[in-house]
Amino acid sequence: MSKKSQLQATRITMKDIAFHAGVSQSTVSFVLNGQEDMRISSDTRKRVLDAVAELGYRPRGAGRPPKEVGLRVIGLMFDEIATSPFAAISIEGLQEEAWKQNVLVEVVMTGGDKNYENAILRKWATDRVEGVVYSSILTRKVTPPDALSKHKAVLLNCYDADGRFASVVPAERRGGEAGAAMLIETGHRKIAFISGENWMEAADQRLEGYERALRAAGLSVDPSLIIEGNFLPSGGRSATLRLLDGPTRPDAIFCANDLMAVGCYEALKERGERIGETIAVMGYDDQEIAQHLSPTLTTVLLPHREMASWCAQFLLSEGDVKTTQQRLECPVIIRNSHVLA
Repeated sequence: MSKKSQLQATRITMKDIAFHAGVSQSTVSFVLNGQEDMRISSDTRKRVLDAVAELGYRPRGAGRPPKEVGLRVIGLMFDEIATSPFAAISIEGLQEEAWKQNVLVEVVMTGGDKNYENAILRKWATDRVEGVVYSSILTRKVTPPDALSKHKAVLLNCYDADGRFASVVPAERRGGEAGAAMLIETGHRKIAFISGENWMEAADQRLEGYERALRAAGLSVDPSLIIEGNFLPSGGRSATLRLLDGPTRPDAIFCANDLMAVGCYEALKERGERIGETIAVMGYDDQEIAQHLSPTLTTVLLPHREMASWCAQFLLSEGDVKTTQQRLECPVIIRNSHVLA
């Protein structure tokens, strides 16, 4: 399968260009932005530009005539940024979509401090921002400050219990179902599941989706094949070893995130297993590490870029605000770890 076909489910990004060209994302950015003063060799520049052409990358704002940028602004409020790579993906998705309409994005990180949130919202009210995206790094129920109701607002990767605000979250159950269904379609029947910490909504819903797919295929849910992990490589490794030593040998292991799949790979290789040959592995999230594992990891995409893009479209749309609740699909990204030879 070509690199371009592997990426059909998502928009081509600078990260994809960097991986294809074998350079850092910073190098891609400097090349595409014409930074001639950087000491980048002509061969490297050519590799980047060839990757751009081959993958069909379109830079932000491509295809529209240049216009003078006004002072229209969207505010993006995160509780945390540094603890997850998904914050950067969301920021890029929101910026890209907003920039199509010459709208800028102002980002703040609040640490969940309600006083700070209210101070920022008062500032944005004075600045007359176009709207506010209120975002959580974990998919969860939130209680936004009352001051948010004074803005055209949308909740990103979170929702409020009363449905006062429009929101968009991943369709986690359907993602878990899609991942398990892919394994079933490729002939696997003893499918294990390494879950995340069960207090997280995402962990619970991904497990529900896995179980739903098994039942839909007429397969029983074997409790001995379900092990709780911790969303870290250490949890994936220890859970995999427990599965291999358990009463039922799995022919596939579905990890509830890609970091646990890293630990799963370690354990399987320690035991002499050949991933994609003697046992299959599925991840979840589509973090960058998934492309660098050997074999590359088949995984379920968390649509943070698409959710952020939807938020920009919602805020910049004309007409009355509707308190719609959206769940965006989590498609399977097919690579090499899920099919037995």
